[in-house]
Amino acid sequence: MRDTMDWDKLRIFHAVADAGSLTRAGETLHLSQSAVSRQIRALEESLNTTLFRRHARGLLLTEQGELLFDATRTMTKRLEAAAARIRDSEDEVYGELRVTTTTGFGTLWLAPRLSRLFDRYPNLKIDLMLEERILDLPMREADVAVRLREPSQAELIRRRLMDVRIRLYASEDYVARHGLPTTPADLAGHRLITQSPSSPQVRAGAEFVQPFLAAAPASSLTVNNYFGILQGVINGLGIGSLPDYLSGPGMVNILPGEQSALIPIYLAYVEELRHSKRVCAFRDFMLEEIAAFRRESPSLSEAGA
Repeated sequence: MRDTMDWDKLRIFHAVADAGSLTRAGETLHLSQSAVSRQIRALEESLNTTLFRRHARGLLLTEQGELLFDATRTMTKRLEAAAARIRDSEDEVYGELRVTTTTGFGTLWLAPRLSRLFDRYPNLKIDLMLEERILDLPMREADVAVRLREPSQAELIRRRLMDVRIRLYASEDYVARHGLPTTPADLAGHRLITQSPSSPQVRAGAEFVQPFLAAAPASSLTVNNYFGILQGVINGLGIGSLPDYLSGPGMVNILPGEQSALIPIYLAYVEELRHSKRVCAFRDFMLEEIAAFRRESPSLSEAGA
């Protein structure tokens, strides 16, 4: 029974399963291929099963191997969380913090403000993961999430930061060249720039643009994130649907009376990181930046909670 719970063998198994190769796992672990192979054989003998089968693409997990890999993956995530909490027992804020959010919000709103966080905590390392897919915080795919919807997982601590709306914007140059639409019907003579219908997006944004697209505009451009839409608007390609946190100098709000339903922006993290100094530092930074942003942009909606 002691062999089956040998942490070192499980660590080596996890590295091989993750890499799909004895050689690559050995490089990661700084062990020879033969040493890794011996440990895997010993683990298989202790469990009386086969964990891998060879394939042209490398090593593939058997059904029994998949079961063990699920267990070691969970174990690894919990060990990482424990290590993070131990490190956070120190007074200084340092180490890595993995933050996930959407490409648009992360690139256009968050990243330009991070210098102030680094000025305050020069030993902090931020891993900013920008993608539309919602990463699993309890499984430690990220430490903190900034999401344009309320998290559904009950075990998460969440803080509503602010509310935004989707509106229509064009550049001043575009309006000067093509005129200012004053009614929704006028949009039929303009190029609309919107998110691709097939791309992940908040429902309020999709519902907002649907009537304008149904009016069959003369031309359109679809992009799979707001960063691309903003570039199109800035470069005078047309009228784009954008979150109002992106409004600024040189941007004209087209049809000010037209806007989406409120879209809440939430900060979320797991309960076990409640006392993490890195998480608390990032949370406080976000609250300060949101407060400053509201003062600069009074037209933005206040968060309801």
